[in-house]
Amino acid sequence: MNKTFSTLLFLLFSFTSLLAQTEAFKIYNKDGKEVSFETMATAAAQAEVTFFGELHNNAMAHWLQLRLLKSLQSGNGQVVLAAEFFERDDQLNINEWFSGKITDKNFETEAKLWNNYITDYKPLMLFAKQNKIPFVASNIPRKYASLVSREGLKGLDSLSEEAKKYFATLPLEVDKTLPGYKGMADLMHGSSMNMDFMVEAQAIKDATMAYSLYDFLQKGNVILHVNGSYHSNNYEGIVWYLKRDFPQTKIMTINTVEQQEILSLDEKHLQTADFIIVIPLDGPKSY
Repeated sequence: MNKTFSTLLFLLFSFTSLLAQTEAFKIYNKDGKEVSFETMATAAAQAEVTFFGELHNNAMAHWLQLRLLKSLQSGNGQVVLAAEFFERDDQLNINEWFSGKITDKNFETEAKLWNNYITDYKPLMLFAKQNKIPFVASNIPRKYASLVSREGLKGLDSLSEEAKKYFATLPLEVDKTLPGYKGMADLMHGSSMNMDFMVEAQAIKDATMAYSLYDFLQKGNVILHVNGSYHSNNYEGIVWYLKRDFPQTKIMTINTVEQQEILSLDEKHLQTADFIIVIPLDGPKSY
């Protein structure tokens, strides 16, 4: 009898594990409890800003971003899409494309597109364009982030007033004791690069992405911001800057992770965001 029971348990466990391997994703809350996509979408609709932290090359994460945008668009209030994958100096190109002043081909020729734009981000942009959802290019132009990585924040001081429109207002507060920035510096230990300057370059990116949303806050908007998970994990990065200047803003965060098994959330991912999307390690990737 015991042998039969053990065999049944083994078969049940094997079947459950096999079933898990065919699932494309699971979603957990910050405490590790499994929740539905609809639960996460409902929470996003009740927030003023949702930071969807992604793995840039994960195709499933990009599909879920589109699903979330569609869900928010069907609700009440003006939805605003904002993202790291466009820099602030491309905003005019985006506005002209959205308004029909320039063609898809002209836009994609002139804008600074990420390598996986067509497969991963264009569906989001097309949905926003077709549904008249405002889009905010939130990232600092890479040439200015590169300047900071070489010279520190002081390198931005001598830029023209026109150039300074494309990043967060100076002087910029940088709390280098935050675990995310401290961890970044620790990872670079032994590198020939200046660790303080690299942290400042990361901070100006975070601050600029937060700064780009300020005009849309407290106006009844529901903002979905797409960014690499490391920019919003543990409520640091962009979230830290946004909460500093708009402490009453209702913020929700999403982290995307990959695991060998997705039946439960690995302990290291607990509390990293309000919701954690878990995708199999062998899930589809765009590069």
